[in-house]
Amino acid sequence: MKTLLLIRHAKSSWNDPEMDDFDRPLNKRGKQNAPEMATRLLSRGVVPELIISSPAKRARTTARIMAKEWKYPKEAILLEDELYLCYASTFLKVITKIDDDFNNVAIFAHNPGITDFANYLTEEIRIDNVPTTGIFGIEADTEHWEEFDRAKKRFLFFDYPKSEGLV
Repeated sequence: MKTLLLIRHAKSSWNDPEMDDFDRPLNKRGKQNAPEMATRLLSRGVVPELIISSPAKRARTTARIMAKEWKYPKEAILLEDELYLCYASTFLKVITKIDDDFNNVAIFAHNPGITDFANYLTEEIRIDNVPTTGIFGIEADTEHWEEFDRAKKRFLFFDYPKSEGLV
């Protein structure tokens, strides 16, 4: 079995309208939500063995904050250029390259791609929007990431900072 966590970056700052989108930092709320959501995953007993992130500052920073809560070394976070503002189909390209030694993987990325990809993966629920620091979890019945797309999948959960309870 392979477990995939799709995590949207935490809330970013729009204080400087001249700043390039790629370089936007997290705002105060984003810096609070990231460790909170990492702790929620810990309470579920879900800890990624591999973290892959968009290189954009807001995604990279979210991954680092959450990695710290999981005691995952920040230098081991893989930055994948293709994840910056990607389409849903790009996630599959990234996933098929994951080493099969890893069973629990977290990917940090952006909307609209992350919402589109979550909806592609399951028909159990329909997600209108993965909010900032939202986490979508799914399990695939396979031993090989290369077969992830064709494998039978089971929706695990969808959680985000303002949720009243886990879906």
